[in-house]
Amino acid sequence: MNTDALRGHMDALLLSVLENEPLHGYAIIEALQERSGGALNVPTGTVYPALRRLEQAGYLASEWAVVGGRKRRTYRLTSSGRTALAEERSAWRAFTGAIGSVLEPRTTR
Repeated sequence: MNTDALRGHMDALLLSVLENEPLHGYAIIEALQERSGGALNVPTGTVYPALRRLEQAGYLASEWAVVGGRKRRTYRLTSSGRTALAEERSAWRAFTGAIGSVLEPRTTR
């Protein structure tokens, strides 16, 4: 999938992947691929700046941890991040509902 198509949705995707457990950057990228059935192949150059931006906004917290014998920065959702995720989901539902009502064929009577 084209990363331009993801513009404006990356924050919600990252927050959602981190909802249940802390993950390091590469594991986040793998989770996006897995949860999308392989459709999302997001480059590290897109993910890491977004993670830093979300951390600066207070939606994520990070710490160094040893994962698989390697030192990696892991990210976890904060309470503000959970609130932001709920808002993103609500906005997504409204957006997809509006777009769907335009794109779906209308039945005539």
